[in-house]
Amino acid sequence: MNNYINPYPSVMAVAKRPDITFVKGKGSWIWDSTGKSYLDVVQGWAVNCLGHSSDILVETISRQAGKLIHAGPGFFNAPMVQLSDALTSHSCFDQVFFTNSGAEANEGAIKLARKWGSIHKQGAYEIISLEHGFHGRTLATMSASGKAEWENLYAPKPSGFIKVPRNDIEAIKSTINKNTVAIMLEPVQGESGVHPASPAYLQALRALADEHKLLLIFDEVQTGMGRTGTLFAYEQYGVQPDIMTLGKGLGGGMPLGAMAIKQEIACFEPGDQGGTFNGNALVTAVGQAVLHAIVAPGFLEHVGTMGALLSDGLTKLSAKHGLGEVRASGLLLAMDTGEISAVDVVEKMFEMGALINAPRAYTLRFMPALNIQQDEIEQILSLLEQAFACMVDNPTGKGDNV
Repeated sequence: MNNYINPYPSVMAVAKRPDITFVKGKGSWIWDSTGKSYLDVVQGWAVNCLGHSSDILVETISRQAGKLIHAGPGFFNAPMVQLSDALTSHSCFDQVFFTNSGAEANEGAIKLARKWGSIHKQGAYEIISLEHGFHGRTLATMSASGKAEWENLYAPKPSGFIKVPRNDIEAIKSTINKNTVAIMLEPVQGESGVHPASPAYLQALRALADEHKLLLIFDEVQTGMGRTGTLFAYEQYGVQPDIMTLGKGLGGGMPLGAMAIKQEIACFEPGDQGGTFNGNALVTAVGQAVLHAIVAPGFLEHVGTMGALLSDGLTKLSAKHGLGEVRASGLLLAMDTGEISAVDVVEKMFEMGALINAPRAYTLRFMPALNIQQDEIEQILSLLEQAFACMVDNPTGKGDNV
């Protein structure tokens, strides 16, 4: 995996990709063009919530493609309406706007918050977000994100985003001013290495938002759609946000995001927001199939069971090899690797036929399919055991964010 020479000059080099080409996937497994198989616990960065090429999705895509693929954003289509109804019936929200990605959903949330502020808060526009948060790669969502390395990238970026430390309610209180319109955060920060907000913190944020007439925005692009063991992470906290954004798992591998809102903050007028492919019939049909699979009896219980199994196994590995903290929320997990480069562990696992992720230099992240099976959990733990046994006596200081 150290070979990052781009074998395809026509493909723009925006990521360090290994010199292989994937050609097939099924469930928790993916194959490259040489026929080598890999146990995939990254799943397109928490996208393939039902695994690679799920039968449910393949059948839905085939059926819907034969009926209607795209009618255009100026018209209703049946899957768009059905998925909107399903999402609102399974949540505390009243309206849904579909997008092509989580970043686009977050961009929509920022726009809506600023318009709401112009109407109800004398032009308030500033949004408080958290250090180490991640909200996407558009200019506005990069500005909202708390990645230090992005501070000067693409300058000047949109202003109006104030960063504070996570789980620090006093920092939020001291930052609120007459220009503040919203607080935006992930219930569990994924890119920072799976750091959950505390229930007391989120409950205090809700009270603070109500006190100061602010919108509370939950970015559930990574935590939504069953990833943390409930359909949406907010359900575990006893807190209802005003806006929730979704992406990744919502489409199960298809490009689909959504912004869900409470009726009382709806203020877009026709022409304020849109997008050529938003509400596409094909992808919203897939989203509906994904949602139905997740809310089926026993599915979320399985997520909890498999998450606990993986968390327990990682904790034992960490204790055995003197590594670091294990953090878990359902099937979104991270393990700190102590003095061992997480990137080196990723590369070693890749050689052995497994895909894991290193969001930080000394942190591993695990985002398997939500329907991963016990034997596959045991297999990934066995491969990690082999990798750490090879590396624990030879730690390196190298490694960078991936």
